[in-house]
Amino acid sequence: MNVNFYVTCIADIAKSNVAKNSVLLLEKLGCNVIFLEKQGCCGQPAINSGYAKEAVAGMKSLVETFEVNDYPIVAPAGSCVYAIKNYPEYFTRFGEPEWAKRAEKVAARFCDLTDFIVNKLGKTDVGARLKGKAVYHPSCSLTRKLGIVDEPLALLKNVKGLELMPIHNQSTCCGFGGTFSVKMAEISGEMVTEKVVNISEVDPDYLVGADVSCLLNIAGRLSREGKNVKVMHIAEVLMQEEGEA
Repeated sequence: MNVNFYVTCIADIAKSNVAKNSVLLLEKLGCNVIFLEKQGCCGQPAINSGYAKEAVAGMKSLVETFEVNDYPIVAPAGSCVYAIKNYPEYFTRFGEPEWAKRAEKVAARFCDLTDFIVNKLGKTDVGARLKGKAVYHPSCSLTRKLGIVDEPLALLKNVKGLELMPIHNQSTCCGFGGTFSVKMAEISGEMVTEKVVNISEVDPDYLVGADVSCLLNIAGRLSREGKNVKVMHIAEVLMQEEGEA
């Protein structure tokens, strides 16, 4: 199957290993991965800050980029996928009905990585092996906005040697929330502190998530508090063979 890969800004700039492992995983599962080099930011930072109109030019560019074929578009970040799925609403709001139609077709092809693997490829066991205890953090964008709850868990439960540990208030936001962590830094700080307390109670070896931004936020607090917990994106976990981590 041919698939487009949307790298996202954070994976491109801060977590290239997430992008690399996402591509390797898709290839392992039989996909021919296509990377369209004209892709750019989805506009989420501007949109979340109230500057949606200023993001329109970039939104149009992204739509044009992915119109060159009709293959599925896979991204390792639910927040970006959700932002793009809202393009038609923004184009309609700003009096661009033709662009809204074009955006709707492109947005319908966008999938979160775990959603694509489980629901499009029909895979829940990718042959990964990783020994240890792990806590899974369900990001708000993935669970509340996209409704992707069971897919990441189905994949993680099939990782040989990995024990998933439940924690108190597991589905509570980590406090990142995009620009929320900048505009409301004190509140955000308290939220991630509480998240780390709950994680630390079960003393895991790994913290796993499917949104890089949340992982960066939690990893920062874990590091500042001297916690020895390895933070991994689910793509990195699913490409593990026993002993690699």
